[in-house]
Amino acid sequence: MDSWEWNKIAGAVLGTLILVLVIKFGTEALFDVEKPTKEAYHVEGVVETPTAGGAPAAPVEEPLPDFGTVLASADVGAGKAISTKCEQCHDLTKGGPNRIGPNLWGLVDRPRAEHPGFSYSSAMSADHGPWTYDKLFRFLKSPQVDIPGTKMTFAGLRSAQDRINLLAYLRTQADTPAPIPAPAPAKPAEPAPAKP
Repeated sequence: MDSWEWNKIAGAVLGTLILVLVIKFGTEALFDVEKPTKEAYHVEGVVETPTAGGAPAAPVEEPLPDFGTVLASADVGAGKAISTKCEQCHDLTKGGPNRIGPNLWGLVDRPRAEHPGFSYSSAMSADHGPWTYDKLFRFLKSPQVDIPGTKMTFAGLRSAQDRINLLAYLRTQADTPAPIPAPAPAKPAEPAPAKP
């Protein structure tokens, strides 16, 4: 092949690249796609709106239910059905093995990251306080948000009622179930405003 043939090949390649770039810029100019004003699907715990300082805004803290009231009326059967999601990685039987996650028998009020024979992440091992109802309620909503760095990759249970039912079931999975706290005292009624 002589240099004339090589020049034709190089010209064809460069011409093709220029044509592709012209088409790309042309379509971008013609079809300006605007970002939707409303999300089609929101992933809980992911915050994209920056605050004035440029840092992401903290997720809104969910109010804790009165466990003395809600656990007494929770649906343990529904909690057992929900626990099948847990059983993909955890065993719930007494004396059962550790799996991808630790055995959950006697979980409520058990010290965190203390089940023998399981290697916990450093994030989980940072606190050995007991798994109280409120800690489990928050953790089960979004484990990665509640304890950043945990090995638990479960997306979480968004429904507060699902978490309450699951806690009621997990409570029964123990030799001596953890006590249900006393209901919070009723708030005094607001005095009616005086009529003018």
